[in-house]
Amino acid sequence: MLLFLSLTGIILSVILLVFNAGRYISSRYLGGFFLLISLNALTFHVFIDSFSVPILAIFFVHPDSLMYLAGPLLFLYIRSVLTDKSHFRRSDLWHLLPAFIYLFSVIPYLFLSWDEKTANAALLASDIGNLKYIRASLLYSVIHPGLVFISRPLLVTGYAIGSSVIFIRWLKNRKNRNVLSQQQYMIPWLTVLLGFVFILTISHLMAMTEAYLSHNLKVFFTLRLLHLFSGIGLTGLLISPLFFPSILYGMPRIPAASPAATPPGPNPEEGSDSWSPVPEDPPKPGFEADYLKQIGSKMDECMQQLQPYLQNDCNLAYMAKLTGIPAHHLAYYFREERRQPFNEYRNLWRVQHAKKLIREGKTKELTLEAIGLLSGFSTRNTFYTAFRKIEGSPPSALIDKESEKKK
Repeated sequence: MLLFLSLTGIILSVILLVFNAGRYISSRYLGGFFLLISLNALTFHVFIDSFSVPILAIFFVHPDSLMYLAGPLLFLYIRSVLTDKSHFRRSDLWHLLPAFIYLFSVIPYLFLSWDEKTANAALLASDIGNLKYIRASLLYSVIHPGLVFISRPLLVTGYAIGSSVIFIRWLKNRKNRNVLSQQQYMIPWLTVLLGFVFILTISHLMAMTEAYLSHNLKVFFTLRLLHLFSGIGLTGLLISPLFFPSILYGMPRIPAASPAATPPGPNPEEGSDSWSPVPEDPPKPGFEADYLKQIGSKMDECMQQLQPYLQNDCNLAYMAKLTGIPAHHLAYYFREERRQPFNEYRNLWRVQHAKKLIREGKTKELTLEAIGLLSGFSTRNTFYTAFRKIEGSPPSALIDKESEKKK
């Protein structure tokens, strides 16, 4: 179960980073936070269930310094979405201090030979209690090793408290702030995020403290009730983005204008050999609702001016290149705002084009199948099916109707 949760968290982290990191700095913080929490869960799985000494040797000590970055990343994410200031400041460097201190303390261990590391891993595999005999950090000479392990969940808990404080302050003064004014889903999202972080870190911290006070590391693995709460916190934390698609796929602000690519293909209006992309309007200040309206306007304008629906390969990826709007934003628009599959939207334009050809008397020169192909449909059957679905009657009925008008 722990392995499944950790791998799920890693996948979610990748989604956040792939879809949003290049455009929204706050998503880098959130994706990094989920990645480190998932990596920590995977490390515990290796310590509890792994019987492979080489794998244990890889996960022992090597990723530990990264764990001290989880709390700062959470804090930076909360601060960035509440203040609309995402950039990492020079004053934020002190957040990295715990990670650097621990990294410096384990440098001697990192440079040990692979044989020495596997020997230590074999000791741990035989008895986790042997951890106290392995001097993996220079800090062990100054403070008890148990306190070093407790410092990680303690640090995350401290940052979660700090994040909650600025969130509560923001809630008290939100009437006077414009940030998130049209993103009300962010309030329950941040509440859920911080809630599950507290459940996970506090239960984990209590288990670590109990093991330290009893001077027996094995106690940590026997506290089933605390591990149950920890599992609830981890599960809720990792699956929570699935219930907030705007967080997972990212639609917080109108993106900066980007040059639209020019896909190959003839322009049916002008008979030229290339397309002319829709002119980019300068971005206007606004939030998600305004952005979605702009997507709808730009899509209609693109369809009307450039007629990309006449191309067989007209899909979301094609439209993304033509309009400069990310494909996942287009998918979000059709799914959540328009509540209509893109294929239906595209076929509507194709049917309207076919009706125009029929009304112009093209049936005297072309077959219905040819009219369907000229309208962007790949086969006669898809043309007939789409026409009947949209108009409620086959193309032949429109031909008969136009013939009656001319008599």
